[in-house]
Amino acid sequence: MPRLPRALRALALPVAALLAATVASAPAHARPEPKAPPEFVALSDVDPTIVQEIRYVTGHNFTGRPIDGYRRPMCVLTRPAAKALSAAQRTLLARGYTLKVYDCYRPQRAVDHFVAWAEDLDDQAMKEEFYPDVDKSRLFLDGYIAERSGHSRGSTLDVTIVKLPVVPTRPYVPGEPLVPCYAPREQRFPDNSVDMGTGFDCFDPLSHTLDPRITGEQRANRLLLKRTLEAVGFVNLPEEWWHYTYRPEPFPDTYFDFPVARRSLTGR
Repeated sequence: MPRLPRALRALALPVAALLAATVASAPAHARPEPKAPPEFVALSDVDPTIVQEIRYVTGHNFTGRPIDGYRRPMCVLTRPAAKALSAAQRTLLARGYTLKVYDCYRPQRAVDHFVAWAEDLDDQAMKEEFYPDVDKSRLFLDGYIAERSGHSRGSTLDVTIVKLPVVPTRPYVPGEPLVPCYAPREQRFPDNSVDMGTGFDCFDPLSHTLDPRITGEQRANRLLLKRTLEAVGFVNLPEEWWHYTYRPEPFPDTYFDFPVARRSLTGR
C-alpha cells in the first residue's frame, strides 16, 4: 500500500476523534443532550400518588426565574430512592397524609445557574422571601449555595407532607408582594404542606430540622417526616428540614447533567 504524503497523513485523524471535534465545535443547542442511565426513573412511574410541586421549573424560587435544565415539572430519581419513597408514602397514606416533592434529581447546569445567580450581588429580587436576614455575599460562606449538589447524584430530594385530601397550592404570581419565609404560616406564601415552621428553601437557621425554636405542631410535623423517611433508608441534612438522601446511593461520586425531562429517560 503506497505511503500517504505527509500533508495527507496530518489530515487523517481517526474517525472517532473527528466526530468528537465536530460535536465539541457545534453550537450548544445542536449538541446531543446527555441521557440518564437506566437506573433512573420518573417517580410518577413508581408511585403516582406522591404529589409533585417542582419549584425550579417555575419562577417561585430564590432566583425568581425558571432554572436551567428543568424542562418538565417532574421528579426523577434513582430507582432505589423512588422505591423507598413509595414505601414511606404507604406509611403516611395510612395516617391520612401524602408526601409532596419540591425537587428531586437536579442537573449540574441547574447548580451552575444557582452559582451564577449567587455571584450576581445586584440581583436580589427574591431576598425578602427566601433570604431576608442573610447578606447575599455570604451565601457561599454560609453553605446555602455550593458548586456541587447531592441532588445531581440522583438520590436526594426535597420533600414535605400534605394532609389528605389534597388542596392544590395556588400558583405564584410574579411581582406579588413577598413575605419572609419564616413568617407565621397564615402570612407567608401559601403552601398545602402541613406547617413546618418555615417555607421551602428558606435560607435561615429556623430551617434547621431540630432548631429548638421550632416547637409544638411544627416540630411534630418535622419529626413525622424525619422518622418516616429514616425508617426506609433516607438521611436528613440537619440544616434543611426538607432535604433527604437515600443511602446507599447508587452513584455516590457522579454528578449528572441530563435535563429533567421524560426524553432523558426514554431517549425519545
